[in-house]
Amino acid sequence: MSQAVVRVASLVAAVAGVVGLVAPAQAQEAKVTLGMSGWTGFAPLTLADKAGIFKKNGLDVELKMIPQKDRHLALASKAIQCAATTVETHVAWNTNGVPIVQIFQLDKSYGADGLAVRNEVKSFADLKGKTIGVSAPGTSPYFGLAWMLSKNGMSLKDVKVVSLEPQPAAQAFVSGQNDAAMTYEPYLSTVRANPQAGKILATTIDYPMVMDTVGCDPAWLKANPKAAQALANSYFEAVEMVKADPAKSYEIMGAAVKQTGEAFAKSASYLRWQDKAANQKFFAGELQQFMKDAAAILLEAGVIRKLPDNYGAMYDGSFIK
Repeated sequence: MSQAVVRVASLVAAVAGVVGLVAPAQAQEAKVTLGMSGWTGFAPLTLADKAGIFKKNGLDVELKMIPQKDRHLALASKAIQCAATTVETHVAWNTNGVPIVQIFQLDKSYGADGLAVRNEVKSFADLKGKTIGVSAPGTSPYFGLAWMLSKNGMSLKDVKVVSLEPQPAAQAFVSGQNDAAMTYEPYLSTVRANPQAGKILATTIDYPMVMDTVGCDPAWLKANPKAAQALANSYFEAVEMVKADPAKSYEIMGAAVKQTGEAFAKSASYLRWQDKAANQKFFAGELQQFMKDAAAILLEAGVIRKLPDNYGAMYDGSFIK
């Protein structure tokens, strides 16, 4: 065999070897686009992205910042495959014709969502006829406001609402606009830092009704169970990273919302990220009961027109085992 032939044969073998090495890596990297926001409860997803956890688990994840009021449109148009949002929002989307299946829980709010009011307001009764800045119907703040009013013998009909996303709602309130604002961390801390502008009348410590889950399009879920499992695993690994190295984790998560690690840690103190054990407990019964309670409030608030037919189709607990 001539030297030229040997060289060509060696080159072909080398190229084949390189292709052999590259091809599996490309095949393993599953693409998924997930819609979310800058809410503190979603931050471990950002950490999983920035710390390379998604990539390590064979995922190419694009985290798309989409207002909660528009996230279902992105899901319906297939612009995203998965979304992070509150449990009652999953109920609303499913009931209103945009199917999504919850596969793991992200967080529970312990004071991270709240209603800011002027200092002269003493109770919910004082809010009658007042103007409240809050996100559009079908969002977590809108539901939260409806829930709090309902628990105090009132409804959204008793107040005037101005449609503002959580960050501008908090900023407008602090600058003197509107009588109240329903918002969440890290924006609620804007109110905490400006006591002259007002106070926080109630939070999710008083009314525990904000809990977030990640859900995915059922067709995508059926076709990509391994990618869905990797997504759940990546979230749990990110939560463990926060426990193991909080300073570094808070710095990474804070940078994504233009906060220092220290400021972000304060925001995070008002919620609890849910690890695998907490997820298993939540999916075992609490989730189903909360969905039923939430549906009643959504119906009263006009977000849905009828109660759901099948709560069981709204979640799949097989990814948290």
